[in-house]
Amino acid sequence: MAKNGMKLNQRDLRKLDKDISNAVSDSMAATFKYYKKETPIRSGNARNRTKYTERATTYKINSNYNYAGRLDSGWSKQSPEGMTDPSFKYLEKQINNRFKKI
Repeated sequence: MAKNGMKLNQRDLRKLDKDISNAVSDSMAATFKYYKKETPIRSGNARNRTKYTERATTYKINSNYNYAGRLDSGWSKQSPEGMTDPSFKYLEKQINNRFKKI
């Protein structure tokens, strides 16, 4: 029994594990959309070549173009803070909001 008098059975633990996994997965998917929206657009190449992959517990946002570093360092006036830093802040908010519901 836990210190607060609450009992958890196997079903509760599986549900909690699933809820946590879904919260992380949903937060990363939402962050990818945010990241892509924050990516400057001129020709559309940068946004079109930004991809998201999710495998088990690994989540990746790939900016697959040779000037991604310049854009992320604030080279474009459209995204003076780049894309990564604002996206991390967005992800943190997403995670906090979703974990409050668990």
